[in-house]
Amino acid sequence: MPTEDEMTVSERRKYLKRMKPLYIKAERTEQSRMLTEMEQVTGLHRKSLLRLLHAPTLERKKREKGRGRTDGLAVEQVILVVWESLDYVCAERLTPVLLSTAEHLARFRSVRLTSEVRERLAQISEATVTRILYKYRSRKQRLPQKGPERANQVRKPVPMKRIPWETSETGHFEVDLVQHSGESGEGIFAFTLQMVDVATGWSERVAILGKGQQAMEGGFRHILQRLPFAVKELHPDNGSEFFNHHLVRFWGEAITGLMLSRSRPYQKNDNRFVEQKNATLVRQYFGAIRLDTPEQVQAMNALYEHMWIYYNFFQPVLHLKEKVCQADKVVRHWDQAQTPYQRLIAAGGQSLDQRTRLQALYEQTNPMALRKEIYRLLDALWDTPCATASIA
Repeated sequence: MPTEDEMTVSERRKYLKRMKPLYIKAERTEQSRMLTEMEQVTGLHRKSLLRLLHAPTLERKKREKGRGRTDGLAVEQVILVVWESLDYVCAERLTPVLLSTAEHLARFRSVRLTSEVRERLAQISEATVTRILYKYRSRKQRLPQKGPERANQVRKPVPMKRIPWETSETGHFEVDLVQHSGESGEGIFAFTLQMVDVATGWSERVAILGKGQQAMEGGFRHILQRLPFAVKELHPDNGSEFFNHHLVRFWGEAITGLMLSRSRPYQKNDNRFVEQKNATLVRQYFGAIRLDTPEQVQAMNALYEHMWIYYNFFQPVLHLKEKVCQADKVVRHWDQAQTPYQRLIAAGGQSLDQRTRLQALYEQTNPMALRKEIYRLLDALWDTPCATASIA
């Protein structure tokens, strides 16, 4: 291997390519002087320079015949036994301990070491070990690792998509889970399960303690009982809290004809409507503090029982009407702001009983008093202690 002061083979050839035309045109005396200079620059012998300069080409030729094998089968077998005994570590970790581990295994008669094998193991390079291991790497079994065959099987038949913004049919919900763990993810803490209808902007929330099967099913049941219209599609992210055998079975039993879809991995904008509500209707209320007791979850749900009325009946929302591509930008046009309740009534599809119940709830609710009650309940939540003060 050349040192920092020496030329590599490619650098010598590049230098000689530039000097060759000058050498051929020069007089004999000048050629002699140039050869002396090239000797000093390249470090090659004068005869070697003459052979290269008078050769038809200075391009490097590929080796026609490979180098002979320097490591016998006995050396390779010892390397493989040592490799297996160390659980198939990489060549960078294996090479320094190759000889010492082989000698250790020889005491248990796991390998047979001759003087030639010992000598070769002491001299073998990391690159040679890498080449030997490369042939066998795919055939060796290591500890079980999560791969395609062990991925979440429940997700596989569920299509990846995002619900189009121009959806006009009610019942297509984006779903997400917001955790209230504070600065630590240790232990059990509260989550907010939130659903947002794409067509109307109707949003529902429920607080649960932990994200186990019973808690998740209980949260969905609570929301389904309160919804004034049917759920036709659920669109969560790829989290295992949504895609497991228990919840998929629950959705099939609780909601007839439900369509499941999921967002693409690492594409947070596929759930853009619920992500926006996570920020405005969850994080702006609770921040990033830790909530981890049944009393706090109960207080959160008392708050959510008032919030769903306030935000669905009295808070107008804008809905994207069209997108227009103009040169290098997209211009968005929005419709007139309406409350989710107004959009739901305009969309139709409710029974007379449902419409009457919604209208009665709207007419008998004072939004000013409801807002004051929401903030009173929020203040009451801050007086509820956490389970672990040090974590909060």
